[in-house]
This record gives sequence, C-alpha cells and structure tokens, in this order.
Amino acid sequence: MSQAVFNSNSFKQLNSAKLGVISDTHIPGKGQHIPGMILDAFKHVDLVIHAGDVVSLAAIDELESVCPSLAVVAGNMDQEEVRDKYPVKQILEIAGYRVGLMHGSGAPLNLIGLLKDAFKEDRCDLIIFGHSHKPMNEKNEGVLFFNPGSATDLSAAYNSYGIIELQKRPEASGRADKSLGIEARIIKI
Repeated sequence: MSQAVFNSNSFKQLNSAKLGVISDTHIPGKGQHIPGMILDAFKHVDLVIHAGDVVSLAAIDELESVCPSLAVVAGNMDQEEVRDKYPVKQILEIAGYRVGLMHGSGAPLNLIGLLKDAFKEDRCDLIIFGHSHKPMNEKNEGVLFFNPGSATDLSAAYNSYGIIELQKRPEASGRADKSLGIEARIIKI
C-alpha cells in the first residue's frame, strides 16, 4: 500500500486545476467501496481531496488507484491509522488560491463558525470541509465554503461528491470576492 503525499509546490504555479472532492465515506461502515461513478469521474482530475471521515485507509487506496495526487485530512470518526497518517487541518496552495481543508466537528449548525475561527489567520479563498453529510456550495464574506456531502451515507437526503475547477488567480486581484475564478459544483449520485 503506497500513499502519494500531496506536494502543494507542484500545484502553486498551475494555470488551472481540476479537483475531485469527497468526504464522509465512512468505509466500511456506510459502504464497502467508493461508488464507481465517483472513481470514474476522479480519473479526470488533477487532485483528489478527501475532507475526512475516511474511516479506513482502504478508501484512500481506492482513490489513489484513479488519481495519484491526494490531499486528505482526518475526521472525528477516523480510525487511528488514518489519524496517525493525516492532519486535521491543511492549507493548500493551488493555482494562486489558498484552500483550507478541515473535516469539522461538533453541532452542524455551528460548523461555519468553527471553520471561520479555525482559518481566521490563513487568508483562505476556499474552505473545503465535511462532517455534516450535507452538501454546501456557498460564499460567505467573499470566501467559498464547499462541502461535497457524503458519498456513501444512505441516511443522507442524497449522496454526492464535488468537482472544483480553478483558473489561475490574478496576482493583484485585491477583490473582496476571493472566490472569483473558482467554479464549484455538487454532483448527486
């Protein structure tokens, strides 16, 4: 089992990047495998981001089989082997954007506040998270908050994943809306 280590340096200078985003797979608890539709879609991305609650490293192996570039954070339900391998928070620099990555914890109603507090000093343009199993693709104070939902939780309203496309951020943008050049979508499965 070999896991690719995400190297943000190789993504900083890209003119564009396509990200596959997944969270809350809970494998093997909520499902035995990542749905084939997601694996097929992730064959065509530059980077796969897993926003936590992987639970078992078997899910990471499946993702790595279709895209060798992975960025992963540990979630509150992850097994020790996952928590030992991945941090709870990361800052990625991709195509000129600062991307915050964290699973989240606590009551879902307070999740955005928790994330804002966790990333308040990090100047993020985009914050990717999980935990609630509810998809979100919303701007808040110029920052895009993106939750792909759960790919495998049958008790969720629907299962989903995300695709985010980044176009190189202009150097001197200085705009209040930090998410210009970011196209993010939730895909129901």
